[in-house]
Amino acid sequence: MKVFQANSSHIDQVVDLFDAYRVWYRKPSDKVSAKAFLLERIYAKESIIYVCENENQQLIGFTQLYPIFSSTRMKRMWLLNDLFVHKDFRGLGVSKLLIQKAKEMAKSNNACGILLETEKSNDIGNKLYPSEDFELEENNFYFWANK
Repeated sequence: MKVFQANSSHIDQVVDLFDAYRVWYRKPSDKVSAKAFLLERIYAKESIIYVCENENQQLIGFTQLYPIFSSTRMKRMWLLNDLFVHKDFRGLGVSKLLIQKAKEMAKSNNACGILLETEKSNDIGNKLYPSEDFELEENNFYFWANK
């Protein structure tokens, strides 16, 4: 397996993974909008998408990171917003490979760290992230929805 940064040439396979990820989070499938969204992020350089490819050149997992900043640390940090592995390839260490690639990127651009959130009910993620040296913060997380 190898992990690399996706670009527009990988879009159709990334869209399949991204759509499955959204469906897993109880959103309706919408590959047309997903493709437009991802291409916009790629072309505007608003996110970095890493993919994991198996020996058959099939993309089996992805993570998407967005740049943000910490005022108190006065440095860039990264929001690991999306992490997904196709159901047929779970348990093979794909998530760990993707997280390692994200950490390498954060270190290489001198970011202060990586922030992520997951649902309290995500048992797999809530075991995975501490095993990859992510610490559970004690801060409250609030969200304002523009309705």
